[in-house]
Amino acid sequence: MIPVPGYEGCRVGVLGLGRTGLSAARALEAGGAIPVCWDDGDAGRQAAEAEGFAVEDLNRERPYEDMAALIMSPGIPHLYPEPHPAAARAMSAGVPLDNDIGLFFDAMAAWEPAEDDDGENDPRIVCVTGSNGKSTVSALIHHILAKAGKGAQLGGNIGRGVLDLDPPRCDETIVLELSSYQTELARRMAPDVALFLNLTDDHLDRHGGRGGYFAAKRRLFEAGAPEVAVIGVDEPEGLYLRDRAAALAERVISISGARALKGEGWSVYLKKNHLVEWRAGKQAASFDLRDAHALPGAHNGQNACAAWAACRALGLGPRQIEAGMRSFPGLPHRLEKLGEAGGVVFVNDSKATNAAAAGKALAAFERIRWIAGGQAKAGGIEPLAPLFDRVAKAYLIGDSAAGFAATLGDIPHQIGGDLSTATARAAADAKPGETVLLAPACASFDQFSSFEARGDAFRALVAEILREKETA
Repeated sequence: MIPVPGYEGCRVGVLGLGRTGLSAARALEAGGAIPVCWDDGDAGRQAAEAEGFAVEDLNRERPYEDMAALIMSPGIPHLYPEPHPAAARAMSAGVPLDNDIGLFFDAMAAWEPAEDDDGENDPRIVCVTGSNGKSTVSALIHHILAKAGKGAQLGGNIGRGVLDLDPPRCDETIVLELSSYQTELARRMAPDVALFLNLTDDHLDRHGGRGGYFAAKRRLFEAGAPEVAVIGVDEPEGLYLRDRAAALAERVISISGARALKGEGWSVYLKKNHLVEWRAGKQAASFDLRDAHALPGAHNGQNACAAWAACRALGLGPRQIEAGMRSFPGLPHRLEKLGEAGGVVFVNDSKATNAAAAGKALAAFERIRWIAGGQAKAGGIEPLAPLFDRVAKAYLIGDSAAGFAATLGDIPHQIGGDLSTATARAAADAKPGETVLLAPACASFDQFSSFEARGDAFRALVAEILREKETA
């Protein structure tokens, strides 16, 4: 745990008592604050009471009379589509809103080495944001650092909550995946290296549109002025952010998965199957990404470019980075190869919860038995029409099935209803050389509690199919 200083003896509200909220309450208490906790659900309140925290209804006006701040969990809206009642009460009373990311950077601003810490340099913080690829890039950077023998921790929107991390030591690197919900509200952010990967429409109701969504992302660069800014420039927003970051950061590294970037600056880009680093007007390094077996597809090419740029900014050499990329095992539910039988490959990309992410998966394979559907996002799968020629047949599940069927038109498809039925039909129909791909392009909440639960269910179904084919 990382104790949070600055609120000694003060009442601090904590709204939302899941993983993030409870860790914030513990860290505040460890720093000398008096957490006042609330969750609209009974389970959250009971969990806080079980740990001895004061529980008080923060939807009412009275608690804010002597409160120093309100710490909000990322899933709770503070502005759009409308403020949570507790957030509205706090803002009316002049109580500042913050989140665990802001508290983490408060703690890091006061960081001092432990007595037994004989390292030479302060900890460094790497923050990764963007619409797609954040988890893979964050995990890849962490893996490369660990493979190179460097001290590193991974947290934020992946793995451990930021305040549940161990107090950092000298020469260590903290790698954080940050969502727009987290960057939007944090009052303090001061990364050493900040990465912006890409921008596609997502969470637009939460941010009041695409402009608000982008504004939430770019706060990572504007609020903290990182030493190094790694910017994906394949969308107009990335080009704009690179222009702005040039005045804020000491160095800017441009990355692209779509075009060569041979300028006088520092860039990393994808050229066919090779990652190329361009620096000071010449090629500085090149790596054949076919050697990184857990990073298939052009979108993972961009992910690899981002991780390479960040690790180079941290001082690693090309050979160290290459070794980490070759040994990277990949992440669950993200183009996760589950197995092969009879020439048919089964791939779990349950994390593809919107059309843009599903499009990356479709582009990675030639002939696909596509399992799609769930709780649809705005725009559905219309943006994927240019990739429909890769679909041998679609197997549609969940609330979106009828709408997706209408969009597919003449593309072969059938409504399976549930994941089990769709998986069985896709496996039975698949021919050698084809891929059975779960890439839902939807949220999971109509049938599953999370994309992880959906992916775990698919993994279990495929495991049974593979066992049956082995014994046949």
